[in-house]
Amino acid sequence: MKKIVIFLLFTVVFTSCKSTSTAVSKSESKKENRNLVNTLIEKATDNIGVRYKAGGTTKNGFDCSGLVYTTFGSENITLPRSSFEQAKIGKVIPLNDAQKGDLIFFKTNKSRQINHVGLITEVNSDEVKFVHSSTSKGVIISSTKEPYYKNSFEQVNRVVH
Repeated sequence: MKKIVIFLLFTVVFTSCKSTSTAVSKSESKKENRNLVNTLIEKATDNIGVRYKAGGTTKNGFDCSGLVYTTFGSENITLPRSSFEQAKIGKVIPLNDAQKGDLIFFKTNKSRQINHVGLITEVNSDEVKFVHSSTSKGVIISSTKEPYYKNSFEQVNRVVH
């Protein structure tokens, strides 16, 4: 009888600890992801003003996918090198569900396939802002309110959950 009571107490203690630690790890996980998203945005926006360079992945110049590739790589998240391939990573979500840290993709210049990517920095009710490297201005923040991006928008992907 004594062994059964000890076993039951032992089971209750460890079961209750387990459920508590699971709850803590879920909230810690969300906090870690928020911190990761903020770090990614900070690293990408630190490059504002860097010139555009085709194939570029350094402060000497970035192309759009190079900026995203390098930014995520700095946090040990390996993405493909091209925007077309990056668009296949993560989960595609509706634009109205977009969040900071999601990737936003475009088909610019009447391209038949995705050829441009940015990192979402801010989401408002009617606008999404994103950091990217444009061929004309280098690394800048743009908006889905701008006709060029509004008309060429293709999809949003969530890579960091």
